[in-house]
Amino acid sequence: MKNFDSIITSALKDDMPIGDITTAATVPEGTFATGRFIAKAEGVVCGIDIARKTFRITKELTSCGEAEFKAFFEDGDTVRPGDIIAEIKGDAQCILMGERTALNLMQRAGGIATAARCAVEAVKGTKAKITDTRKTMPGLWLLDKYAVRVGGAVNHRFNLSDGILIKDNHIAAAGGITNAVKAARAYAPHTLKIEVETESMEQVGEALTAGADIIMLDNMSIELMKEAVEFIAGRAITEASGGMGSGDKDLRKVAETGVDLISMGSLTHSVTALDVSLKIVVN
Repeated sequence: MKNFDSIITSALKDDMPIGDITTAATVPEGTFATGRFIAKAEGVVCGIDIARKTFRITKELTSCGEAEFKAFFEDGDTVRPGDIIAEIKGDAQCILMGERTALNLMQRAGGIATAARCAVEAVKGTKAKITDTRKTMPGLWLLDKYAVRVGGAVNHRFNLSDGILIKDNHIAAAGGITNAVKAARAYAPHTLKIEVETESMEQVGEALTAGADIIMLDNMSIELMKEAVEFIAGRAITEASGGMGSGDKDLRKVAETGVDLISMGSLTHSVTALDVSLKIVVN
């Protein structure tokens, strides 16, 4: 969780470039309050320790007093409307200055974790694993990736330095799949797997012959995915991608084609925040 400190610090500084003028103007120093984080929707809670750290860092960045954070749930727990997720007691100025940052990060993380949990449940009993993509919010990829894991899914590449994924534009620029895979093999250490994006059976065959470790079946119909999986026959890891979970790409049907992975950009790029509010009372 230490790695989240920079995210929290950056967010607080963005929110208070020269302080919180509303709180400074209206709330006397030394005012004490109790705030409760209340779930307003059902979902998977995520980011509890991040919220705790937010108030600690708020104190470090300002002259506010102490605020003690107490959680009643853990990341990964399911919450329902009305559940009190956590409680914060102490300096009212500290609570008010950290409120929005804590909520923003918790709500985003909770929304991602909830979406991941729903997707994992949809393919339960099959061998398919739900994975994310690099379609994360710039500056918040660490939070997004963590929330995906809390929801029970797995992480794909974290960044461009994390693995070789030869996509359509790489293929076009390299002069074909065979050329791209051959160049990647010569460039990369043996510890890195090579994944190739394919859109047709012809490309699947070329990727397999070229020695791809992972073959992405991108924007294929259910029928074509099933044909591709049967053709590959375990000689490479298979990954379904492209609108997974929407339209005619029902997750259960995709999983039943026999693919190993189902990657979903929607887990992070179209997240619906988990609705959480913070209500305070003055002690």
